[in-house]
Order: sequence, then C-alpha cells, then structure tokens
Amino acid sequence: MQNHTNRQNRVNPQNEAPAHDAAQESRLARGQRMLAAIDGSAGEHVVAALADIAPDFARYLLEFPFGDIYARPGLDLRSREIATIAALTALGHAQPQLKVHVAAGLNVGLSEEEIVETIMQMAVYAGFPAALNGLFSAREVFEARRAGAGEGAPPVASAHEEAMSAS
Repeated sequence: MQNHTNRQNRVNPQNEAPAHDAAQESRLARGQRMLAAIDGSAGEHVVAALADIAPDFARYLLEFPFGDIYARPGLDLRSREIATIAALTALGHAQPQLKVHVAAGLNVGLSEEEIVETIMQMAVYAGFPAALNGLFSAREVFEARRAGAGEGAPPVASAHEEAMSAS
C-alpha cells in the first residue's frame, strides 16, 4: 500500500505521461491525445486505414494501449517507448510497428544511440536475427528523418511539449 500511495503523491517527472481525471476524459479521447503526442500524424494514418475494415479494432487500439496503458503514471514516455521498441524487436516480425515506435521514440526525446542500444540489447534475449531486423528498421527511420521524409511527425520538442501541456 505504501508504494501505491507514493506513486499517487509524487510530482510527475519531466516527460511522464500526463495524469488526467478519467471522469473528465474518455478512454478514446485520452488515447487520441496520447497517440498524437507520441506519434504525431503517423498514428492517425493507422487508425484511418482501419476505418473501413475494422473500425472497432481502431477504437480498441486507441482506448487500450494509448488511453489506458500509455496514459498511466509511473513511467515517462521515453521509458514506455524503450520498452515498446524492445518488445517489438524481440517479436522479430513486427517491423512496420517497430518503425512507428522508433519514430515515436525520437519524438519523445530518445537519441538514435539509445534506440540502437535498446535494440542491440535484444540480441541477448531474442537472438541476433531479431536484433538485426530491428537495427535495419531503425536505420530506415533515422535515414528518413535525416532526409526530411519524417516531416509528418512532430519534432522532438513539440511532441514532448504537447504531452506536457495536456496535463
């Protein structure tokens, strides 16, 4: 019980998922806000692409991972993206989703080096092929950002500022 009380009373560290009163904001609205803060317009494209085939799944995607999990206190957005990048790398077959979350990691302030080290760590637990696929996916995102192809995603500062201003 002590740990739970400490989490409730502490001040959000910089870049932590903003806390909101659940009664004032629906899961869907909270999910849309969190996804926009993390992924910029990339997340909107995924949701829109599902609208004609699985609109309920699009809503689930917003409500559960982003409206419930990403919006929880306890981990900042950088830590959540490190965990997500590690998990998607370990899966070894989720390169499209990994690319989205590598870009999201950059949006919330992760450096390329932190992302590469996270992926390399997965060689120990998920094997070299999974880590190799992850590194190639990360390289594609980094190169696209450098070439300006990542302009649809918000710059690092604005993604962080947007998430913090919503709190």
